[in-house]
Amino acid sequence: MDNEKLPKLANPAYEIPSREAWRLFGIMAEFVDGTERLAGIRPAVSMFGSSRAAPESKVYSLAERTARLLSDAGFAVISGGGPGVMEAANKGAFFGRAPAVGLNIDLPREQRANPYQDLSLRFKHFFARKVMFVKFATAYVVLPGGFGTLDELFEALTLVQTRKTRKMPIILMQSEFWDGLLDWFRAQLVGAGTIDAQDLELLQLVEEPQQAVDAIFAFYEKRGFEPSPAEREVLLNL
Repeated sequence: MDNEKLPKLANPAYEIPSREAWRLFGIMAEFVDGTERLAGIRPAVSMFGSSRAAPESKVYSLAERTARLLSDAGFAVISGGGPGVMEAANKGAFFGRAPAVGLNIDLPREQRANPYQDLSLRFKHFFARKVMFVKFATAYVVLPGGFGTLDELFEALTLVQTRKTRKMPIILMQSEFWDGLLDWFRAQLVGAGTIDAQDLELLQLVEEPQQAVDAIFAFYEKRGFEPSPAEREVLLNL
């Protein structure tokens, strides 16, 4: 065989595809580990909000009280595992009946894991982590936050709207933060026909922790928390 035809592995042009191929095994490992470790925590609620919320802030207190009520009602609470609202959510659940779960992410500026996690997972890849938030959620509770919070919110809305995941409550807390965005949805998105008016019904706006808990129970009152066979198939292909 002509040796000149063999790829020269020391050449960066060949190393990059090779690294990409091996990287797939790391991605697969995150999906396998996450699926196996989270399989037993249902029903669960994924909570989101700003990592910058200070412990003395209104939104931190709101998240902590909401998570405690959810945990005492039997819901595991899943957060991103970091500070701010993530910490408040885990803290509320940690001292409640059901588990506090943190899906931590490796970032260029290392994320500090909060200490209130009964079950802690670590991810390198945002997309694997995002699947876990949706796949094991009975509901989403979203508090004021930044780009990351909005990213998770829009991900859930898109997946539910397109029926790539099962329908579930998507609850926004603290109306003074969300009212402007919802007004923009109505004026611009519905007005331009880029979404249907009924798509806005996927969102519920509440102020108090008990209202969030009640909204989740009301949604599942007639059907129970377990996914139906059809929903299991959808979640399998998420």
